[in-house]
Amino acid sequence: MHFGGSKGFLTLVLFLVAGALLGSMLGSFLETENLTGILAYLCKTYEVFNLNDVMMNLGVLQFHFGLRIAPNLMSIIGLCIAAWLFNRF
Repeated sequence: MHFGGSKGFLTLVLFLVAGALLGSMLGSFLETENLTGILAYLCKTYEVFNLNDVMMNLGVLQFHFGLRIAPNLMSIIGLCIAAWLFNRF
């Protein structure tokens, strides 16, 4: 898989983000349907990383930061398709 050249790293990141978002949206749409069997596993989210809310109070400024990554299998499939499309074009 060739990720360099004239296409650029930013284009790869945009393809991957778009693929993950489209896959996640499709998974959310399928989640509203009553699915049974293997299709139910495509919509289930799997928590990969969870950084709970961290608060920093500087007197004048307050920062709250938290990060949670919980993709479903459809978003991972979307990532794979986006990487394949990036490599294809």
